[in-house]
Amino acid sequence: MHILYFHQHFSTPRGATGIRSYEMAKCLLARGHEVTIVCGSYEGGVTGLSNPFVKGARRGVVDGISVIEFELSYSNTDGFLRRTNTFLKFAARSVLLALGEKYDVLFATTTPLTAGIPGIFARWLRRKPFVFEVRDLWPELPKAMGVIRNPLILGAMSILEWISYHSAHRLIGLSPGIVHGINSRGIAPKRIESVPNGCDIEIFGKSWQPWRPMGILSADFLAIFTGTHGVANGLDALLDAAAELKRRGRNNIKILLVGRGGLKNKLQERVLRDGLDNVFFHDPVDKERLAGLMASADLGLQILANVPAFYYGTSPNKFFDYIAAGLPVLSNYPGWLSELIVENGCGISVPPENPSAFADALEDAEKNRDGLRLMGQRGRVVAEEQFNRSKLANHWVDWVTGVMR
Repeated sequence: MHILYFHQHFSTPRGATGIRSYEMAKCLLARGHEVTIVCGSYEGGVTGLSNPFVKGARRGVVDGISVIEFELSYSNTDGFLRRTNTFLKFAARSVLLALGEKYDVLFATTTPLTAGIPGIFARWLRRKPFVFEVRDLWPELPKAMGVIRNPLILGAMSILEWISYHSAHRLIGLSPGIVHGINSRGIAPKRIESVPNGCDIEIFGKSWQPWRPMGILSADFLAIFTGTHGVANGLDALLDAAAELKRRGRNNIKILLVGRGGLKNKLQERVLRDGLDNVFFHDPVDKERLAGLMASADLGLQILANVPAFYYGTSPNKFFDYIAAGLPVLSNYPGWLSELIVENGCGISVPPENPSAFADALEDAEKNRDGLRLMGQRGRVVAEEQFNRSKLANHWVDWVTGVMR
């Protein structure tokens, strides 16, 4: 069976972003299927192709995966209009591929929501089986965050969401809230499957050389955040906690933010302005370097803005990397992940928008490093037993290819 797989932000493990699509494609190959990934040029991502673009695209085979990469660059720092333009261009080119390529099943994964457009055309114009994977609920999340307020844009997005869901023969949700959100748009539960993000057990299970950025001593307590520095992440909560720790004179507790995003410059400016020399920044790194960094860290930070839509409607890669690396996790918002952390004793949950409680939790963690290591060990068990990527990938393949039946 040949799967035509659309993911605009695809990357191999050599990139500095999530590799869910790479692992799912590898599982398809291992199960005897063919797969062609269609993607754009995502900042931080590495598709593995280096040949020149010809008429706006290039093709090649990477680790057995056929890849079609459009010459459409995208960065989390791009403005709204530029991002929208890139999304629409990718969708338009994807539709042409969906109508012309030879394949058996079309699979598309968000974000963005426009990823579903080629599937809509394939379903209704070519009668192809279409499976749609939803990583975030749009337009619910941007509306809840206040990022998009124009009622016409929100209305158009809601219509596209409805059409995408109802055009798909099967759907996948990455969190309980996403599955519920799909069902609430009139999709029968039997057409929806939950397949959360998984843990890269093999990558983070190896003995990598631990390392820390310059300025962070081996004796320092190190809490790290790895991910996008954007509005949704609410990273001022980290700086608020750092300011409280600074006030208390706890200079041996360091906070490291790894990644990039639209608010990174503003965050760095605030650190300089407020003299927060207990906060450090580092550019994104590939999975191997990330595993080495996590091997030297004491705590992983699962941070999001205090938006109720996030509580059950997200499945962040960073959390699964943390527990795969055996790092205990501190979460600063309620929801399914905080519940999982508390139930399994693999980390700490603090109330949102409470710098004092956040700082208290970091101080307590620093004083009880033996207990913290035990939390990390429990997290690794959760990673292996509940979120092993290879097991989840096989379940995902069964669901995607089963659409042919």
